[in-house]
Amino acid sequence: MSTRLSEARLAALPAGVGRPGYDRAAVTPGIVHLGLGAFHRAHQALMTEAVLEAGARDWGITAASLRSPETRDALAPQDGLYTVAIRQDETERLQVVGALRDLLVAPEDPAALLTAMESPSVRIVSLTVTEKGYCHDPATGALDEAHPDIRHDLANPAAPRSAPGFMVEALRRRRAAGIAPFTVLCCDNLPANGHTVRRIVTRLAALRDADLGHWVAGEVAFPSTMVDRIVPATTPEDRARIAAALGLEDAWPVICEAFCQWVVEDHFPTGRPDWAMAGATFAADVAPFELMKLRMLNGAHSALAYLGGLRGHTTVAEAAADPVVARYLEGLWAEIAPSVPAPPGVALEEYAAALLARFRNRALRHLLAQIAMDGSQKLPQRLLGPVRAALEAGRPIPHLALAIAGWMRHVAVAPDLRDPMASALRAAAGPGLSDPPRLVDGLLGVSAVFGDDLPRRPAFRTALLDAVHRLRGRDGNAALG
Repeated sequence: MSTRLSEARLAALPAGVGRPGYDRAAVTPGIVHLGLGAFHRAHQALMTEAVLEAGARDWGITAASLRSPETRDALAPQDGLYTVAIRQDETERLQVVGALRDLLVAPEDPAALLTAMESPSVRIVSLTVTEKGYCHDPATGALDEAHPDIRHDLANPAAPRSAPGFMVEALRRRRAAGIAPFTVLCCDNLPANGHTVRRIVTRLAALRDADLGHWVAGEVAFPSTMVDRIVPATTPEDRARIAAALGLEDAWPVICEAFCQWVVEDHFPTGRPDWAMAGATFAADVAPFELMKLRMLNGAHSALAYLGGLRGHTTVAEAAADPVVARYLEGLWAEIAPSVPAPPGVALEEYAAALLARFRNRALRHLLAQIAMDGSQKLPQRLLGPVRAALEAGRPIPHLALAIAGWMRHVAVAPDLRDPMASALRAAAGPGLSDPPRLVDGLLGVSAVFGDDLPRRPAFRTALLDAVHRLRGRDGNAALG
């Protein structure tokens, strides 16, 4: 199909397809978003679309990729339009979104992105750059001052590479121009993400200039958030199906589940969109929601990523439909739940049951291999927090240990280890599964993942070593049963 989705062709869409009903030309950017990925387009941008539909015109989004031009190249010929396909088993609902008003690629023109962030009309800079995009130590939450991108940004502040570098330089320029600082809205799976990003950005600012660091610490708002929606990678089959339904080609639609949750700390000194009308929850304390989601949903996802393949599964839905895997998840959640204070009105048993139902959504091809990426950045908040809590309370951790051993096995055997610490992890793993004690001790020695405390816990090492021995064979039934 050669006819592309575009502003001029919106009227030609079938009646059942949602599309912008407002004048996009009248919309000005009030948000700069760093991280032009599928999750943002299926979550925050879609909620912002509802605000624009309701009449607001000052909350358009300038979206920037910090790495690849691929998404910009797909969406620019479509005037920034794209389709969200909301799927539940055999049903699908299509919505064309117009909230993205400008598309930038930071490495091509960092000055253009800084100019956009400096604009007085921009009151929020939001981020979905994944855990590794913050150039921090995931075990401590502190800025990694030796990170190559941070060292570059300190030496070349006017042409930054990292998300923290762009934020610090843009805030410095706004301060110098007498423009109020934007609110920094992290939408990534970091523990206490607002506080963590505040610590990272403030430290980088202080390394640039002590007065700038004090100003950022005192004047810039970093509200915490919790985001939840399963957004698998778009496949060629998805593109073909959506093109047939639209009668137009969409080079990069996004696929998601019907469930969508966004809990936001309500601290926006210069204003914010009314995302509540789209289903967001504004709360004084996001921490209970965030901890529940990070540990129970994301922790289970990581466990599936490293263990599901042992039984021949490639997607979350396949694995969750397997009764053996489902029993394992129930055991995992039972170990995690005591470390999770339930948010008001939430029963953790019901939350876990709802997660299992979401995982079994047959319409979503959420690849286990996609979730397995960047494990060194994910494990500390997803699985090691519950481990610490259980060890402190003297509770056994066989299911948690098996998940972490699954990651260790993945480090040792994955033909293409996609992780920012891949080289260090491979070296630490030594001969891998052929020498389980060496594998466990080597990876436990990676303090950026396990900190300095967990390697000194004999009960943790014993549980891991037992789990690795269980995973050495090819029979996933023995490991998960």
